[in-house]
Amino acid sequence: MPAPTHTRPCPATRAGAAGRLPWWALALPVLAFTALLALILNPSDAHAATGEPAIAHLLERVQHLTTR
Repeated sequence: MPAPTHTRPCPATRAGAAGRLPWWALALPVLAFTALLALILNPSDAHAATGEPAIAHLLERVQHLTTR
């Protein structure tokens, strides 16, 4: 009894990456690049965070809870 042969599916058409990408896949990198470029051009708008870092506070709490 011969084994059944499987036919190959039709090859997929190559429609380029731009045809399959949603609109936000291009908009988000452009928006991020524009925001970073604006910060580079006007660094006075970029402010450093003040106060104690959150990770240090979290580690202190974990150490306090584990020493109980």
